[in-house]
Amino acid sequence: MKALTVMHLPEDPAVPGVPAIPDDSAPDLEICAVREDILQLDPTGDRFSAVLRETIDQLLDGETTGRYDWKTLLKTEKTHAGTLVEINLQRRFRFGDGVSMDYRIAGVDVDCKFSQQFGGWMIPPEALGHICLLVWADDSRSLWSAGLLRVRREWLNGGNNRDLKLTLSAKHRDKIHWLWQRGPGQPGTAAYHLDLPENVLLHMDPADRAAVFAPASGQARLNELFRRARGRRIGRNVVRTVAQQKDYMKRVRGNGGSRSALRAEGILIMGDYASHQGIASELGVPVPREGEFVSARVVMAGARHAGRPQVELDGTAWVLAGPEDPHEPGPLLPRTSIAAQPSVAAKTPEGADAP
Repeated sequence: MKALTVMHLPEDPAVPGVPAIPDDSAPDLEICAVREDILQLDPTGDRFSAVLRETIDQLLDGETTGRYDWKTLLKTEKTHAGTLVEINLQRRFRFGDGVSMDYRIAGVDVDCKFSQQFGGWMIPPEALGHICLLVWADDSRSLWSAGLLRVRREWLNGGNNRDLKLTLSAKHRDKIHWLWQRGPGQPGTAAYHLDLPENVLLHMDPADRAAVFAPASGQARLNELFRRARGRRIGRNVVRTVAQQKDYMKRVRGNGGSRSALRAEGILIMGDYASHQGIASELGVPVPREGEFVSARVVMAGARHAGRPQVELDGTAWVLAGPEDPHEPGPLLPRTSIAAQPSVAAKTPEGADAP
């Protein structure tokens, strides 16, 4: 990381223990240092996004409860979300413990505040003058954002709750230094709302979701999931929630799992192996990331499929099936993680230990 001269603010003589606020005309060098440190750790925001997805899934505890919707959480569970976000971010990024705030980043004390409602961050009086990492995630909209704010009393709403915590005034949200953005746009606009990994069960068609949960068998439920959620990234937590079994990963694999059961219908279930990712890319479907699966129905390429993306497996060209294509048995997927063309990787067929 580039060396930065960090400006440690002098103490405000009027409020002992609270850093003085720098002049608006000068850049806040501490915010600059904290921002650069976080972006060095996560240039795209993908790691941060993954923590939020995992934290929401942790709260839902689908393997035990079968839940997939934030609205079904108990009030106490929702209240606990902020603490879990704070803990999980510190574990993932290895932030040091703060002196008076949650973290120590680039030699600066930083407080972490999470809200499920954009702008609803509850800021305690002891955070006045300090930097807050403001985090928001909305699972129903599959969006999130994060930014840094030097807290000033005049930027906060006047109403106090029982804990004397305050919220940032809507007109002062432009004071937030956003860490990541999807494109050009004014501060506080949708340009700073990034995509949260999709909660597939929450966003499925209700009829499809009902069909997934209808079977009594966890294996049958998983088969229906991969049959009905084709072309969508399915994380391990979704598999865990649907299977509700300790050996849920075994239920996906070949040799009796969903891969074996659905192959007769031409449905491939690609995991996060490099060879599988190559196949997904060749077919033009979403590429599974770490811990994800993507299913797709394929048929052998024929004259009627001219122009469609093709992939060679088992020495045969395959294309994504359309509604008009009859079901036919699909090929075996490669087992090993070979960063090569799918046709080369396919020489090693999948086995019981495929992801």
